[in-house]
Amino acid sequence: MVYSNRTSVIYAGVTFTWRQTYERCCRLAYSLRSLNVVKNDVVSVLAPNIPALYEMHFAVPMAGAVLNAINTRLDAKNIVTILRHSEAKVFFVDYQYVPIASEALRLLVAGSKDGLSAQYAMPLVIVIDDVDTPTGVRLGNLEYEQLVLHGNPQYPGEELEDEWDAIALNYTSGTTSAPKGVVYSHRGAFLSTMSLIQGWELGTEAVYLWSLPMFHCNGWTFTWGVAARGGTNVCIRNTTAKEMYNNISQHKVTHMCCAPIVFNIIIEAKQHERCEITNKVNILTGGAPPPAALLEKMEGLGFHVMHAYGLTEATGPALVCEWQTKWNQLSKDHQARLKARQGVGILSLADVDVKNKKTMESVPHNGTTMGEIVLRGSSIMKGYLKDEKETAKAFYKGWFFTGDVGVIHPDGYLEIKDRSKDVIISGGENISSVELESILFKHPNILEAAVVAMPHPRWGESPCAFVVLKNAGTTTETEILVYCRQKMSKFMVPKKVEFVTELPKNGTNKVLKAELREVAKTLKISENIPTNNKRSEPRYQQDELHEQDKILAMSRL
Repeated sequence: MVYSNRTSVIYAGVTFTWRQTYERCCRLAYSLRSLNVVKNDVVSVLAPNIPALYEMHFAVPMAGAVLNAINTRLDAKNIVTILRHSEAKVFFVDYQYVPIASEALRLLVAGSKDGLSAQYAMPLVIVIDDVDTPTGVRLGNLEYEQLVLHGNPQYPGEELEDEWDAIALNYTSGTTSAPKGVVYSHRGAFLSTMSLIQGWELGTEAVYLWSLPMFHCNGWTFTWGVAARGGTNVCIRNTTAKEMYNNISQHKVTHMCCAPIVFNIIIEAKQHERCEITNKVNILTGGAPPPAALLEKMEGLGFHVMHAYGLTEATGPALVCEWQTKWNQLSKDHQARLKARQGVGILSLADVDVKNKKTMESVPHNGTTMGEIVLRGSSIMKGYLKDEKETAKAFYKGWFFTGDVGVIHPDGYLEIKDRSKDVIISGGENISSVELESILFKHPNILEAAVVAMPHPRWGESPCAFVVLKNAGTTTETEILVYCRQKMSKFMVPKKVEFVTELPKNGTNKVLKAELREVAKTLKISENIPTNNKRSEPRYQQDELHEQDKILAMSRL
């Protein structure tokens, strides 16, 4: 009504206005109803960040149905699991993913014959051809643009009967357990969207680059948020350095979201992939806490970074590191350390806390005492689809338990320290793998690092670092251990540094630490642990043992 003639979506050589996008969504919703899609039916889609996927975030709920955006990095077996578990009625597939979708459908048919999904009818499959340069690829007779063309642009959409009705179904990435179907309500999605617009100060007429997958918590709800502010969506099929730089420069992008791994893509871009960035680009980042050194480099390139923390069950980001003007007077290094914190709860959350799981007492605000991060509020998920047991396990006394370990600083800002399963307990002392990774990231030759527990004959377990170098052979294990010894307490220094070409990751680029822990079990403690020049090896070892004995004694007390 206000921004009808303003550009809504830009993709390659195609541009839409908000009036056109609205009418396309009405048409698609009408066509879905014509295909017998009714309330609470699941509509699945396997597609990159293209206009069709953006439009489905409105059209599917307008038809009364539930949108299930599938992770495009999953294999055929995982896609089958999602289709079967969600009982998807319609399955939209981008032309690029037709081969893997075909394999998934073949497995689905085979499973039906074996009785694995006898109660579940096969979904209606619809291909999304490229709106810019159609390919003619088909899996059946229906194609996305045909549904839009034959729909009714005046269709008003189905009336929402209850704000707690489901709007979306997203599957967890399964880093610590099997993927679960997380159900979002209309109310939760609305509240989370409005809170993030306010918390990130997303102004009117923003230009938003889709570097974050829309399948990831519905693009952290910014699929709906950009529309609420009359902004422009710049869609890109691939998150490459060249595509990001080109679009930021050409369309004067003001906002983008991404995981910290995208920082490396931007920072490490070749000269021919770069374009001059003349306007400030606001980045909201989440996932693994970005090291302060990485944040500093991004700021130097003209990006203004705000850190957030969230998870699928929280409808995306639940905390944002609200920036305070007085912090502008601090040194760049100090500012970067502050930005690496996860911050304070978004407005739609009733409360955020860090608690001792056994006693349910809040940890003191001292920045060191660790506990589990807990949340409560209407923007939290409705629950896990068809899994009452896991839903009941996730909630206790009204709190949602995240499984993440954190601390609260004296100023009330929260900082994540680890996944509860990733904390290393060495000689009774809790060691945050995230803290170690942050220090390793500052090493000039290290591109990526992941720290997990490895068995230790005396301390039970000790840190083991898996490192990806920017250029192979530029540093040694001994050099990195010397660096660590200068930067951290002795008991925190990794007992092994293993060089790898890449870290194992899941579909949302989270490091699979469970896999690394299994590898660490097969490794031997390094014999290259450096000593203090003034001490002999035996004396150093005795001193370390003495320090660990003190830790053990304190832990017993």
